[in-house]
Amino acid sequence: MTGTLVNAAAIAAGGCVGLLLKKGVKGSHQDSINKALGVAVLVLGLNGVISSMFTVNADGTLASSGELLLIISLVLGTLAGEALRISADMKVSTDRNRIESEILQIQDKYAPGLVPKIYGYDTVMCACAMEDLSDHALMRYALMRHETFPRFAEDISTYMVNTLLKTTDVAMEHKEKKAMVKSFINPELCEITEDLVLTEPYNDCNHRNNVFPPIADFVRRELYEDDALKLAVAKLKFEFMNNAQSLIHGDLHTGSIFVKQDSTRVFDPEFAFYGPMGYDIGNVVANLIFAWDNGRAAGADEFCDWALKAIEETVDLFCQKFLKCFDECVTDLMAKTPGFKEYYLDSILSDTAAYAGTELIRRTVGMANVKDVTTIADEAKRAHAEKVNILCGKDYIMNRTAFKTGADFVAAVKRADEAAK
Repeated sequence: MTGTLVNAAAIAAGGCVGLLLKKGVKGSHQDSINKALGVAVLVLGLNGVISSMFTVNADGTLASSGELLLIISLVLGTLAGEALRISADMKVSTDRNRIESEILQIQDKYAPGLVPKIYGYDTVMCACAMEDLSDHALMRYALMRHETFPRFAEDISTYMVNTLLKTTDVAMEHKEKKAMVKSFINPELCEITEDLVLTEPYNDCNHRNNVFPPIADFVRRELYEDDALKLAVAKLKFEFMNNAQSLIHGDLHTGSIFVKQDSTRVFDPEFAFYGPMGYDIGNVVANLIFAWDNGRAAGADEFCDWALKAIEETVDLFCQKFLKCFDECVTDLMAKTPGFKEYYLDSILSDTAAYAGTELIRRTVGMANVKDVTTIADEAKRAHAEKVNILCGKDYIMNRTAFKTGADFVAAVKRADEAAK
């Protein structure tokens, strides 16, 4: 026990010293040290395995045991990893651990108290030490229990304004911002979004869509055969790939948020890169609609009222805080031109509506569905919910410039609900 405590203390002390000295070590030297440490970890691991498996008999002969357990463990570990992979085609870089850790540290500077603290991360082990949030609940599952969170709209709107606006050319020195764009290029994860969100739901080109059989004809008619919709999404896809507007989370759904009644924490920004800020805001809107779908199917009227109110308040609070923050943090001379901030906000709201639409559609018919909807046991109610998502999503995409207020976003949900009957 004493040895374990001494080892733990030594590791902690060494980590602290490493963090303090890191800035004084050249990048190439850091890389060499990391590779050497990786080899050391491998040797230590092999030493532990070998010392456990092999023993020397009294007559000097070598005996071994545990080979079968080792083989079984390796096989099961490999199978489990493959089973948990969304698709065999998706193999993402371990650099996403660096991106996630560094993004959370940046966001903690802009939105303290709304992301978990990062105490350190190791590029060799692809691991990070993060604040304990075990007293929080994953928001998606809490919403599926029809719990409500009065602080959510206030918290998430503050998080989005501070982390998004303050990482744009409006607020940042332009060369510094371009360096950030370079640092957070994220091609593997962006490719997943480009394929699963902005391509496959409209044509099933890779035969990976998960379409609920009772609405197969509806999906074919409303999505696969709608050329106007596909043109609109094609434009959105290329905006997503080429608009390095802001340092976005990139996957801001209710499965990436921890909540309790007095706290909201956003985590898991492994998809982060410089893209259109409306992508994040639209994801929040869409995932609150999924929660509404679930509550509606369960007859949880009070919860449904809260979900729609949360959508309205999130959008309206974002707009109010955005205009105020813009005045406080704008540095670019031309961005101070009268009328520019209103134009800029309008473009963000248009993107918000469009990307809320793509999220609604891809989570309904694409490869990665949401449990809010797929766990609706009643077939007719689930089919209705999925039709609502598709119709509302199309409205958001095709009429993207018409959405100016939170009430506009909620009205689209109600129109889709009526049209799906």
